Amino acid sequence: MTAHIPAQTGSGKQVPAQPAKGVALLDKLIAGGATVGVIGLGYVGLPLAVTAAVRGANVIGFEVDPKKIELLDAGTTYIEAVSRDALDGVAGKTFSWTMDFRQLASCDVIVICVPTPLSAHREPDLSYVENTARDISRYMTDGTLVVLESTTFPGTTDDVMTPILEEGGLKAGEDFFVAFSPEREDPGNKSFHTATIPKIVAGDGPMAGQLAQVFYEGVVDKVVPVSSTRTAEAVKVTENIFRAVNIALVNELKVIYDAMGIDVWEVIDGAATKPFGFMPFYPGPGLGGHCIPIDPFYLTWKAREYELTTRFIELAGEINVNMPKYVIGRMRDVIDTVHGKGLRGSRVLIVGIAYKKNVSDMRESPSMRIMELLHEVGVEVDFLDPLVPVVPKMRAYPQFLNKASIAAADVAKGGYDAIMIATDHDDVDYAALTELGVPLIDTRNAFARRGLSMEHVTKA
Repeated sequence: MTAHIPAQTGSGKQVPAQPAKGVALLDKLIAGGATVGVIGLGYVGLPLAVTAAVRGANVIGFEVDPKKIELLDAGTTYIEAVSRDALDGVAGKTFSWTMDFRQLASCDVIVICVPTPLSAHREPDLSYVENTARDISRYMTDGTLVVLESTTFPGTTDDVMTPILEEGGLKAGEDFFVAFSPEREDPGNKSFHTATIPKIVAGDGPMAGQLAQVFYEGVVDKVVPVSSTRTAEAVKVTENIFRAVNIALVNELKVIYDAMGIDVWEVIDGAATKPFGFMPFYPGPGLGGHCIPIDPFYLTWKAREYELTTRFIELAGEINVNMPKYVIGRMRDVIDTVHGKGLRGSRVLIVGIAYKKNVSDMRESPSMRIMELLHEVGVEVDFLDPLVPVVPKMRAYPQFLNKASIAAADVAKGGYDAIMIATDHDDVDYAALTELGVPLIDTRNAFARRGLSMEHVTKA
């Protein structure tokens, strides 16, 4: 790969000369001497930082949470995707971390990996991006590449982030360069990791695009350039809308087929044998995670600017948001049938409160909404989760903060009227649950998939 873009094309037509500061950074990236700053050492930032460090980059991680800094100082990894061995291999060598944002001045590339949640009114909350951009504008130096990885609506990089970055007096496209490359982390996925997931990249202009491409080629196996930051932002939103809409479809089918006495999981497994034209999605008690419950509504919000509606997205959201109420309704019916009473005053155990199996990630977990709804109607609720010993601090559900998981050995002593499987972690003794003789409400098809007795199981 050549470091410089020629000022003249083969046809003899003149093209604008490339900014000298961009060419200098490009040479540095190709030579392998750039310092990379990663802001936000969570589920996206820490795996990216460690992967870049493993591949030889000098990486500084920036984090505002002192607890994460303390854990890293102790050599402890708090993200499943980052192994202790990988962290030990780079810590203090090619990877360091700090809460001092003044060190951004020494970074040639700055990657933003901060949350983009929804507000209480389901509107985009870009405060983390905006505040981070302000910190960068104070300290970054000439010739820096700034990359946003946080999922957002098309136009955020150009219309929101770049103007804030320019508040420091430097000009985008001349003094510094801006790009967007959406994160594609999938917690718990053993088949893919940061380095092996293809990376969408786009820059604000040819120089920024080439800088971003060269940077990520040093971090991941495959880079996929697209034409603009808005296109890259739309790619990520589209990926998550696709999943949200299809999950909503099978959730709606579950409700319909339940009423017909048809097992939706058997239907989906049967349909999945078709070798073309069908992709299996599976129902559940609602949507969780850092992307799918949130990101589609970023496009919904942005579409209003163009006087357009997003009917599929909004309908999918309505279906998925109502699934916790549906599975609670199924539990209410079971308790009434078996015990001859309503929910109020009942004792219930929720198995699995992480949003996804085999991870400890609690972001937007539907289990928390289920627990909240049960608590509101007077149900005594416990939970069992081998990966979540206590409920961590979350943006919502303060009433459950620090509530502890019961021990597996104490389930039989709990006197529960019903047990709901909300997240089907592998490290749960489902056979022991079937032997309790307690009604089991299975929202994940956990018992049938393991070939266990279905005598006390109600699929929901």
